[in-house]
Amino acid sequence: MFQYPTRKALTRVSTFLSICFLICTLTISSTNSEVYTALAEMEELLETESVLINTLEGYIKVQQQKLDYLINKLSEYQREHEDAAADMSAYVSNPINAYLLTKRLTTDWRQVENLMAHDVGVDFLQNITDYRNVLKFPSDEDLNGAAVALMRLQDTYKLDTSSVARGMLNGIQYSTEMSSDDCFEMGRQSYVNYDYYHTILWMSEAMKRLDEEPQNQTQTFTRTDILEYLAFSTYKEGNVEKALVMTNELLELTPDHERAKGNKEFYEKEIAVLKAERKVKGDDGSESTPVSDLPIEKGEPKKPFRYKEYEMLCRGELKLTSDILRSLRCRYVTNNVPFLRLAPFKLEEAYLDPYIVIYHDVMYENELELVKKMARPRFRRATVQNAQTGELETAHYRISKSAWIRTEEHKIVANIVQRTEDMTGLDMTVAEELQVVNYGIGGHYEPHFDFARKDEIRAFAGLNTGNRIATVLFYMSDVEQGGATVFTVLNLAVWPKKGSAVFWYNLHRSGEGDVRTRHAACPVLTGSKWVANKWIHERSQEFRRPCGLEPDHGEYAV
Repeated sequence: MFQYPTRKALTRVSTFLSICFLICTLTISSTNSEVYTALAEMEELLETESVLINTLEGYIKVQQQKLDYLINKLSEYQREHEDAAADMSAYVSNPINAYLLTKRLTTDWRQVENLMAHDVGVDFLQNITDYRNVLKFPSDEDLNGAAVALMRLQDTYKLDTSSVARGMLNGIQYSTEMSSDDCFEMGRQSYVNYDYYHTILWMSEAMKRLDEEPQNQTQTFTRTDILEYLAFSTYKEGNVEKALVMTNELLELTPDHERAKGNKEFYEKEIAVLKAERKVKGDDGSESTPVSDLPIEKGEPKKPFRYKEYEMLCRGELKLTSDILRSLRCRYVTNNVPFLRLAPFKLEEAYLDPYIVIYHDVMYENELELVKKMARPRFRRATVQNAQTGELETAHYRISKSAWIRTEEHKIVANIVQRTEDMTGLDMTVAEELQVVNYGIGGHYEPHFDFARKDEIRAFAGLNTGNRIATVLFYMSDVEQGGATVFTVLNLAVWPKKGSAVFWYNLHRSGEGDVRTRHAACPVLTGSKWVANKWIHERSQEFRRPCGLEPDHGEYAV
């Protein structure tokens, strides 16, 4: 019967990594900070790291001082003892030598013994304990979230595992190389998430780097550990023959490995089954399957509609056709607002039907910084609305943190809201408060609608302002790589540009949802992405965007 690697084994092989990550990923089991969901909070970890580095430096210094003192004492004792050993009788017959020998073995040695027994680093260890109450530390969930984010980027942007391990993203060197320890932990995080595909990629990279690196005596995982993960993951990916080869290699290294011996027998039976084209039944008539001490496998989550197009748009592989592009224009607009005759908006058409436009330079540096400053202390994990219950909940497909800022809180916020009304021509009294969002490691939001569909009857029930008629999305930062807003039905990608804003209607004039506005936020590959949303509702917009005499939604309603 197949034996799954135990939790004890998982703990043993991760011990060394826990020590290595003491400075930057020391965990607190009671903390659920979710710092990986917003890069603004990840920045605070550098402050934590700085404090811990200073603490560790102080700890090493006092330990070195203690060691230096003991080394000096040892040299002194050895020197005197060698002199005495040359002629012991003559040495002790000298009253001064006799006194010094007695002193060394009484008060001097007592001092040495006390110093050996005294833990000079206890104060520093206590400081680290105290820091946990005042500094931001990542949790195990953050470590897992960071690993999953890196793999999401790897998949979305088709990044080679070896290149990522070398610190390269899309051909650009961003960081130092990952060690075999780092790669092993990536594989382990994939393994506990039942992601055997990425387990194979990262354990293979860990094996490669383990062979290339100088032998490290403090390393607690071995080639045997990597082979065990690789063999089981390869089996789960459907290649039992290769899993057997890896298990045989494991047994050559560790012949008394009990789990491997059981797994070898299991794989051989599975191969026999495949060759005989029949199922192997257990003694009780049930299928002979691997036994696990972990929960039942979750399976692959269902991918959203047009997910392939979403990832291709994120990579810049899909473009608008030349017919569509040649009809798009850029112009200055006043939108019949008297003030804008003096300072018109710069408008760029991104799509005509549905109407999607980009306003440039509509949020200024002082405004950006103020809004960020107001948002930071209020950040909470961004949520989505449950279609059945109407309740807000976190989701793996939306990785960011958000905060809400009321219009009346600051004159600058009121100015931004008024500017939004001037851009859209819509009434802001029924708009939601300004939502500020900072994306985390590989932060993204998979394809979704901003409006509530017909079956989401509880959506926006508490607002009593109808559905979301339109969206204004402000970009509050440039993003080095990734982070585009993509419309998967239209093959349209809008790339973040600091100070610009994208505006589109979510609803047809008839009030029906426009399916073509399904959009997504691509994972942030490098950089920090800040955005602000203004969701405008349909109540009070009857004369600002009136419906027609005939329904205008055609086949594009949902």
